[in-house]
Amino acid sequence: MLVNGKWTEDWQPVQAKDEKGGFVRQTSSFRNWVTPDGSAGPTGRAGFKAEAERYHLYVAYICPWASRALIGRKLKGLETAISISVVEPALTKQGWRFGDYPGATQDHLQGANYMHQIYTSVDPTFTGRATVPVLWDKQQQTIVNNESSDILRMMNAGFGDLASNAIDLYPEELRSRIDAFNEHIYPRLNNGVYRTGFATTQLAYDEAFAGVFDCLDWIEPQLEGRSFLFADHPTESDIRLFVTLVRFDVAYHGIFKCNLRRLSDYRNLRAFCRRMLDWPGIAETVNIDHIKRGYYSIESLNPTRIVPAGPELSEIF
Repeated sequence: MLVNGKWTEDWQPVQAKDEKGGFVRQTSSFRNWVTPDGSAGPTGRAGFKAEAERYHLYVAYICPWASRALIGRKLKGLETAISISVVEPALTKQGWRFGDYPGATQDHLQGANYMHQIYTSVDPTFTGRATVPVLWDKQQQTIVNNESSDILRMMNAGFGDLASNAIDLYPEELRSRIDAFNEHIYPRLNNGVYRTGFATTQLAYDEAFAGVFDCLDWIEPQLEGRSFLFADHPTESDIRLFVTLVRFDVAYHGIFKCNLRRLSDYRNLRAFCRRMLDWPGIAETVNIDHIKRGYYSIESLNPTRIVPAGPELSEIF
């Protein structure tokens, strides 16, 4: 990780623990917002006006948080307005790396070899992990935001006329329901699979494990007879749910020991994922090879780094 801008320790998945030995996720450091007129958003400072080809997105296909941003970019028709760079799937001792692995890219903006160099180019004294996604401002040469929930919401409303109005991911009349659902599933499921996989005590593991499957069991009946959670199209909550579910059987069930049941054992959740994959553009954001290769490259969980042969996406959904 970076300490005062210097790489001082090989990448490790757990940087902080609670009193029970549970995984504690790093807080996002950059919280500015792109807005149609450049005014300040809910957090951060003003000065980031929506303009075509001004912004760039750094992502990893392995990462569910980055996939939120990728799906938002796709559904809001922002592919030509926001360029992207994709890191390689395997986590190195210096974290995310740019390269030539199929589906990955070089960093054509700054010529960085590692994601942490993007962070120190903005803050030479940065301390912490260099995470994705990162929304980058080419004009000011700085990080706008590295919090996926902010970036997804920005994709929906922050880019004004540059974005398609064909779909609203955060409809005003549904916001209270979306917010409540998001708040419920984040600690139990979205972050819960990580709290399970990166637990350092049996107690922490057991609590996180129970939370994951309690949450899946809670969501399953809500999708009975429904295509999506709250509307006839995907909303923010559907995206947040999907990015975890699509990784479940190929990664979390095995490498994170979330093995009470498979996602494919849930009839409604499985059908929901199939509908999400069938929605135009979403399947393009899913790279199962990157997902498997990325999670099984975590040396502390898989010292041999052997990547399982299956399952393929078509075998699950």
